[in-house]
Amino acid sequence: MTSDFDRIIDQRNAWSLKWDFGERILGERDIIPMWVADMDFPAPPAVVEAIRKRAEHGIYGYPITSKSFWPAVLRWLETRLGWPVEKSWLLRAPGVVSSLCLCVRAFSNPEDGVIVQTPVYFPFFGAVEMNGRRLVRNPLKYEGGFLMDFDNLERQIDSRTRMLILCSPHNPVGRVWTKDELERLGRICAANEIVIVSDEIHAELVFGGRRHIPTASLSEDLASRTITLFAPSKTFNLAGLTTSLAVVPNPELRKRLSAELERSGFELSNLFGLVALEAAYAHGGEWLDAVLLYLEGNIRFLQEFVGARIPRLKFLAPEGTYLGLLDCRSLGLEQKALHEFFWKRAKVYFSDGLLFGEELRGFMRINFACPKPLLNEALQRIEKAVSEAAAA
Repeated sequence: MTSDFDRIIDQRNAWSLKWDFGERILGERDIIPMWVADMDFPAPPAVVEAIRKRAEHGIYGYPITSKSFWPAVLRWLETRLGWPVEKSWLLRAPGVVSSLCLCVRAFSNPEDGVIVQTPVYFPFFGAVEMNGRRLVRNPLKYEGGFLMDFDNLERQIDSRTRMLILCSPHNPVGRVWTKDELERLGRICAANEIVIVSDEIHAELVFGGRRHIPTASLSEDLASRTITLFAPSKTFNLAGLTTSLAVVPNPELRKRLSAELERSGFELSNLFGLVALEAAYAHGGEWLDAVLLYLEGNIRFLQEFVGARIPRLKFLAPEGTYLGLLDCRSLGLEQKALHEFFWKRAKVYFSDGLLFGEELRGFMRINFACPKPLLNEALQRIEKAVSEAAAA
């Protein structure tokens, strides 16, 4: 399959949070945005065509799933992730962040402890705290790479710890957890009767011959205590269609989550989200293979450019996701000044590492799912800003 991923598409004034933020919020039009986790590539042609065809119908009433919807989902999970799933385990849900909030309410009570492993996708914090639960932080260890701290995890658990939210693959550190890591985590949770809510929205975005392992696929015990949240949002650039799924093998947990969905008034999905999801899972595999190769090329480009031309920074290449970390600590700037240095002087806007946890003070998160010419322009801007700052 040939796709022109190098083509830069103008997204300003196209209802894009990522691209309109600079002018509308920061008052700076000439900013390259590399923060929000969506791609700068069009969705697969099969998805665009399916949406176009449905849009031309002209009537957008209350939707139901097509006869081919669930078979497409089941085939994708088995063929792409090696996970045979039963149709009865599946629930339709809004976006993954909304689903996290629903899970917090379904599987814990006010003041119960919910564990997150920081640094981590910051909406995890809000899902816990805005719903009146107690946020329990178990920081990852950094030993040449990020690792789960299992000893500290066991120390953090008390009699009112009810849930652990897992990010797999991990955003923002980019880890693709191994079978051994997931099994050890599962044993700890089983021993303490803890429910695992596994955010696997980046499941297909893995590099270097690695394989994402769905947490619930490892054993019957893990399946019985795990709720897996997934969506085509990141994989196929469909975040704006707010459609996701939950896999819940345990019938009691499925009943509780289904009841929470009903209490929250969620009965219908976005019509175009359903159409896009089915088309992506049925026909998007070849496009995904191509985009993965392109993203791996962007990783290599980042490593080579930063290593050779901006040695004061360090790029931490991810094992999965299209998000990486820039270690900027050698610049010696406080966090607010560091963030402003990039968007005010380099005219490149990143996600502030501190959003994800204190562990990323001095870091920025970079979204490299963009055309290589745009990535090159951003890095040249950063190179110039860092060079000028050093000479000042």
